[in-house]
Amino acid sequence: MSSRKKILASLLRLTRTWNLIILVFAQYFTAWFLLKAEVFTDWRLFLLAASSALIAAGGYVINDYYDVKIDLVNNPNRVVVGKSVPRRIAILLHGFLSLSGIALGIFLSWWIVLINIISVSLLWFYSNLLKRLPFVGNFAVSLLTGLSIGVLNVLYNTFNPMVIIYAVFAFFMTLVREVIKDMEDLKGDNTYGCKTLPIIWGLRKTKQFIYIVIGVFALTVLLISVFYVKLPVVYFLMILFVPLAWLVMQLIKADVRYFKYGACLRNGYMM
Repeated sequence: MSSRKKILASLLRLTRTWNLIILVFAQYFTAWFLLKAEVFTDWRLFLLAASSALIAAGGYVINDYYDVKIDLVNNPNRVVVGKSVPRRIAILLHGFLSLSGIALGIFLSWWIVLINIISVSLLWFYSNLLKRLPFVGNFAVSLLTGLSIGVLNVLYNTFNPMVIIYAVFAFFMTLVREVIKDMEDLKGDNTYGCKTLPIIWGLRKTKQFIYIVIGVFALTVLLISVFYVKLPVVYFLMILFVPLAWLVMQLIKADVRYFKYGACLRNGYMM
């Protein structure tokens, strides 16, 4: 593979291109199915999606910038910063992506500019500090995920309850996934002094917390379907059973990965 292709592959991995595609798809899906927007001709939606993707990409870059040592313990093969992408280039790329995302918001509304600035700031604080604290970092990144959907109400100057509901679903899904990720990364996080839920509570209490969150998520969907709007069966399956099955699989995967580390550091980590 040529050096240019290697650099391009590294940048795609660093910015989590597949995750960015999912983010843009979720925004277009929401605008099309819930807000009935003409998504293929709406330049404002295109700018919003591009803005969100740039800011998210910048967030991934700064996260990897601060997590090099932890990632070298948890998964050395996924480390890009400091190897194929110099640290100085990574910090400059973060600034370029984040400022570009904020700037695009100027063409939409000052409210979106404000939301973009808050998002960039929160992503920086998350990478530098919040992710090393119990639950605070998980809540912050989940809030940003929900905000990426809820901002569509701001773009179209409306208040569509279904958009809010979808944003809440995105929040819950991300919250559970972030806590599971902390379980997967327990070894490196503990080595470098992070205070995530699995380190503070142990795996057993953390799993109980995840089950509670999943239960609240499932109950919320059921109550919405019964008392607010009768969801079609296919939607019900898509936003409840499929996500729950995926989360359970991720939880099992986290258990398996953890036990590969060998003996626990203290009994509080035991299942």
